[in-house]
Amino acid sequence: MIGRAFSAIFWGTVADRIGRKPVIVFSIFSVVVFNTLLGLCTEYWMAIATRLVLGSLNGLLAPIKAYAVEVCRTEHQALGLSIINTAWGFGLVIGPALGGYLAQPAEKYPETFSKESIFGRFPYLLPCLGVSLFATLVLISCIWMPETMHKHKNPQMDRRTVKGLPSDWGSPRKKSLLQNWQWMSTMVSCCFFALHDTAYSEILSLWAVSDRKYGGLSFSSEDIGAVLAVAGASLLVYQLLIYHWVHKFLGPVISSRVASALSILIVSTFPFMTYLSGAKLSFALCSAAMMISIVGITASTGICLLQNNAVLQEQRGTANGISTTATSFFKAIAPIGAGILFSWAQKHQDSTFFPGDQVVFLVMNLVQLLGLIFLFEPFLVLPKVGEECR
Repeated sequence: MIGRAFSAIFWGTVADRIGRKPVIVFSIFSVVVFNTLLGLCTEYWMAIATRLVLGSLNGLLAPIKAYAVEVCRTEHQALGLSIINTAWGFGLVIGPALGGYLAQPAEKYPETFSKESIFGRFPYLLPCLGVSLFATLVLISCIWMPETMHKHKNPQMDRRTVKGLPSDWGSPRKKSLLQNWQWMSTMVSCCFFALHDTAYSEILSLWAVSDRKYGGLSFSSEDIGAVLAVAGASLLVYQLLIYHWVHKFLGPVISSRVASALSILIVSTFPFMTYLSGAKLSFALCSAAMMISIVGITASTGICLLQNNAVLQEQRGTANGISTTATSFFKAIAPIGAGILFSWAQKHQDSTFFPGDQVVFLVMNLVQLLGLIFLFEPFLVLPKVGEECR
């Protein structure tokens, strides 16, 4: 994450200069090389260095978001961005399972892998090779991927009307992104949502597996794993089949507002789940986790669509790079802050007024509330219909 934060703007700028495809291809190639090297690491510092270099060289996130907007027709932009988020969610479901099955093969499958083999000497090489093999197939498929930067050379031809946006949103004349108030105004909400989503992911597992006397649910790691798997599966279905219609009827602004407000309501129910048990508890937690995943991805996709339509095509790579850097910073501090807050809550669970677990979810809701507030005017700059963006 640190490597990505430092290099995202650079790769976004490069994608604006030479095109999306070269950066995407190089990024996937870096995954093939450095993910394989990760499986060959024998010291902790080697693993850290490998991941840092991979994060620095992998500039995939910024240009792929710009690419999704440019390769899709206006009515399909929301679906294109949602597919990117779906792929990410799919990886979060498949990745841990792949690692769990393939790690330490000499111990799990001694009849197939001997301890004297390379997989016995490097017990985590096999899952890394599995990921690298998949990345290699993706790299080969890039041969048929068209470049998008050659399109719409005239900036005025890049003006698009997106459902739910004022007709003049996007395509500002000024070249400096820092003077583009429409784009700048989306950054604050984007950062708050990134902070909330990462903190939620950190706290959910800790809270669910902690003992009930500390305000937790006393779940096993297998139980919370099943909850996360259900949430991930529901997210895939929602992104592929439902989100397109949500965007069509509500648009990115209203859908982000509604999703953010619903997130606050859902998170507020978590402390009261400690009064449930058995099947009722499992159903309640799975339902809440599913809904949190859905509303979270709705808000983030809506914000991403606003950002990409508020800038010229020639600036999209850089704009997404800056956004990636900003959100990476908040995603980096979120686990630290969430861990400190959760540790404090464990020691103050017996408080008469606002026990520790309630304070944890209250703080999370305050972060989400700030993101919601910045989705309204005057914080979110929405040009008047008929007024040209300058």
